[in-house]
Amino acid sequence: MSALMIHATIRITLPSKKVKEALEILGSEAERTKVQPGCLSSRVYHDIQDRNVIIVEEMWRSEEELERHLRSDEYHKVLLVMEMALKQPEIRFDTISSSTGIETIEKARSHA
Repeated sequence: MSALMIHATIRITLPSKKVKEALEILGSEAERTKVQPGCLSSRVYHDIQDRNVIIVEEMWRSEEELERHLRSDEYHKVLLVMEMALKQPEIRFDTISSSTGIETIEKARSHA
């Protein structure tokens, strides 16, 4: 099992008449995903600058657990929403080897 976390992001631009339906599908899917083995977080965001954009963000403990999720029947719903998109969705899988929090801000501010 990998020691690296995986940050998955999908940015989907939808026709305005499909946004509400997509939010309902993706919100429900995010709730089911949160309880899957290896899922550290699963969230859906509605872009306030572009109301036709929805962002799906997930954090996975390992590549293996993410791949299991991507192969699941439940993930098929995410793929169906992506098919409603006006243009090719932006999809990213970033590997994270370390993560920090407020201490980074405090360190930077203490040197100001």
